[in-house]
Amino acid sequence: MSTNLLSTSAAIGFGGVVQEYLWNWENQQLRVVYETLGKGSPLLLLPSFSTVSTRLEMSELARLLAPHFQVVAIDWPGFGESSRPSLNYQPEIYQQFLEDFVKAIFNTPITAIAAGHAASYVLQLAVKQTAFSRIILLAPTWRGPLPTMGASQQIAGIVRELVRSPILGQALYKLNTTQSFLSFMYRRHVFTDAAKITPSFIEKKWHTTQQPGARFASAAFVTGNLDAVHKQADFLELVQSLTVPLMVVIGESSPPKSREEMNALVALPGVKSVVIPGSLGLHEEYPAVVLEAVQDFLFSPEN
Repeated sequence: MSTNLLSTSAAIGFGGVVQEYLWNWENQQLRVVYETLGKGSPLLLLPSFSTVSTRLEMSELARLLAPHFQVVAIDWPGFGESSRPSLNYQPEIYQQFLEDFVKAIFNTPITAIAAGHAASYVLQLAVKQTAFSRIILLAPTWRGPLPTMGASQQIAGIVRELVRSPILGQALYKLNTTQSFLSFMYRRHVFTDAAKITPSFIEKKWHTTQQPGARFASAAFVTGNLDAVHKQADFLELVQSLTVPLMVVIGESSPPKSREEMNALVALPGVKSVVIPGSLGLHEEYPAVVLEAVQDFLFSPEN
């Protein structure tokens, strides 16, 4: 495994120092891009998994946090500006990556803020070892879109293999990443203010989806192949096993099934929570509201 850090000049970031972490998985080297902004105690920002996943969805929140923390935001392997090889993307890849990255970049337990599907991976690492001093989960989820819609593992597996196939897969992926479809999905369950879903905003999201190899990790997420747990009980057990403070931020307009899962999570003893405007993309749509909601938790010495 390599922990070489190399500056990247062509990356599009949010004003921080953009670097690459060279990481090996099964004898294949992956280039993982991350960005650092600010000074102070380290804080790790983990974007949600999605077809349009990129650290840039955390950009405004990163800027707001930078006066108080040394903020590090990543592009997950297979997403954003990181390498997107045609791997069989599965939880083991991201579990090992997160463990190795945290160990290589930080030398003390850090604050972690994780959005969406990143929640399970942060919780698993926190239970496994003392990697984090406190955790904030933003609109946490643990089940991918197709399983949430009721698709069986067999159906999800067929869809995943179709999207991975060379010609038909590329065509199917393009149909599901048109700008009109991305706009529809954002209006349906990601943003709540339609005025923010501008043509230029959607064009940037679309550009992210059109990078070489983009369909492989995306298909894995959509079909549930990146679900690190498969039952609500297992997700809640992770939270119950935590030994560090946890806060959960919920969007008041979250999709019904996702909201039910979040409600079960915050009903557990010791879990701090807050409901704010927004849905699954609340960290990108309302970053200032997010910071205001969590600042007491972030800055409280007792945490």
